[in-house]
Amino acid sequence: MRTIIRGAQVFDGERTLGRTDVVLHDDVIASIGSTEGTADVEIDGTGRTLLPGLIDAHTHVFEGSLAEALRHGVTTELDMFCLPEVLAAQRRLAAERDDIADFRSAGTLATAPHGHPTQLLAAMAGMLDGVSTAVDFVSDPADAPAFVEARLAEGADYLKIVIDDGAVHGVDLPVMSPETVAALTDSAHERGLRVIAHAITAAEVKIALDAGIDGLAHVWTDVAPGDPTTRALAEQIRAQGVFVVTTLAYFEAISAFQVDTADCARPGSSANAVDAVRALHRAGVPLLAGTDATPFVPTHGAGLHRELELLVDAGIGTEQVLAAATSVPAQHFGLQDRGRVAAGLRADLVLVEGDPTRDITAAGQIAEVWRRGVRQQRDFGRI
Repeated sequence: MRTIIRGAQVFDGERTLGRTDVVLHDDVIASIGSTEGTADVEIDGTGRTLLPGLIDAHTHVFEGSLAEALRHGVTTELDMFCLPEVLAAQRRLAAERDDIADFRSAGTLATAPHGHPTQLLAAMAGMLDGVSTAVDFVSDPADAPAFVEARLAEGADYLKIVIDDGAVHGVDLPVMSPETVAALTDSAHERGLRVIAHAITAAEVKIALDAGIDGLAHVWTDVAPGDPTTRALAEQIRAQGVFVVTTLAYFEAISAFQVDTADCARPGSSANAVDAVRALHRAGVPLLAGTDATPFVPTHGAGLHRELELLVDAGIGTEQVLAAATSVPAQHFGLQDRGRVAAGLRADLVLVEGDPTRDITAAGQIAEVWRRGVRQQRDFGRI
């Protein structure tokens, strides 16, 4: 199958190329600008922008999640905790089908016995239709090597570590010791896995950084705007070469369920999270757009478009925001075959109405989606 997309503006994942033609051959991008030969399908790109398929850098995959993501132009999700039974089933579907998004996963995350998110799993047990919510725990540094080996056997692509005492959630939860976090990080690195830490207070972020993690799954939310702690922490993150997944849509969502949402002193304040993102951006830290999408809120697919809007509202330029949802997560998670519009790469693409490099909401006005070169049915979620 040979497809030509004619005359669309192209954002290639890093910069805007202007109007050009793009040729797809089966599951790859064949060329940009050159259209020699005939086409089986021609798509009019006039007044439209072609983007790499979007990547949500923080989700939690359940049945139906990947189909909903693809409807909104999210062609890859980076799952940060998936129950073993769900992981096996969704991996099989993503490998076999092109009408759902692709994904990578941490598999079972590392947490203390009865630590976060076991309190949430208990509440969700009734909706999981017999799927076991039992997970492995890590009690001691000596448990780290066996835990990492179990994740490799499970098929994990990276390791997710939870450092969360429950303060932001208004509960008191067990949490792993700094020594255990460091042992898990060392064991994962020895086996070639990236390590991403769930840490949502400044103190928890410090523990993660001291352990040598590669990325943070959230920003911190317990430091009010203007506090010098945030600037200092952002500078340390940059100095250590750590990337950060933003998840502003998540903090916005949980703020909606809490009283006094304008109170920046609250640990889970959305305003605090926005201030952290601004500081990280000023420091030059790589930012990856992610939502923490679940079966509830934020939603898969649509939640990423809200994340992009929030990042622009935080003062980040539109091209940088689009890169945060395409080339930047692909780079930091080793997905060398996607995240850009370039010859030879996988044909995961989104064609949208208008120009999202000027108005980020245009990224949600989806005209066409290709996943692995397969043109999707025209049932797109529009924002």
